[in-house]
Amino acid sequence: MGRQIVTACLLRKGRSVSGVRRVIVGASGSPGSLRALRYGEDLARHSDAVLIPVLAWTPPGGDLAERRAPCPPLRQVWQDAARQRLKEIIGAAWGAVPAGLTVQLLVERGDPGSVLVDVAHSPDDLLVVGAGRRGRLRRIFGGRVTRYCLRNAQCPVLAVPPADLAESGGRGLRGWAFWHRDLTLDRALRDWGKAAAS
Repeated sequence: MGRQIVTACLLRKGRSVSGVRRVIVGASGSPGSLRALRYGEDLARHSDAVLIPVLAWTPPGGDLAERRAPCPPLRQVWQDAARQRLKEIIGAAWGAVPAGLTVQLLVERGDPGSVLVDVAHSPDDLLVVGAGRRGRLRRIFGGRVTRYCLRNAQCPVLAVPPADLAESGGRGLRGWAFWHRDLTLDRALRDWGKAAAS
């Protein structure tokens, strides 16, 4: 349980992340994932790391239905549609693939949480995911991918909060960022490395 969970609102822009080779970002097209893509791009640029936006896809009707009656041409259509969807997500996040940065677009079949954890398999990777909105119903029905990544990743995980949570300085969960504003990503990664070594 030596993982360090980092919240993006605590990080200072423009700081490099030491020891990170790849920044893997979950890309679903949701507002949270677009924010995570932009933040991941900033981290990759300042850390001279490779940026890897990842879109996970499953066949309509689920894997079980497709495995019962496999159709390779139809599977290819679904995979091509997923590639096109990732290009649209990149367009929504930046307009085009960011210049001056090594970007590797990745489309993988499977559940998003397990795909992201499988791709971010090295200790010098950084996995960036959107944290989603807070609320009782959202906790019950949403945030499944973020929780899975935070629980199972073998590398540091950066959970980027929604815009309203990141800018809030209130009490409770929203005030956490205000009271822990001195935590930087370099410090969190250093602490994570110490915890993983012990």
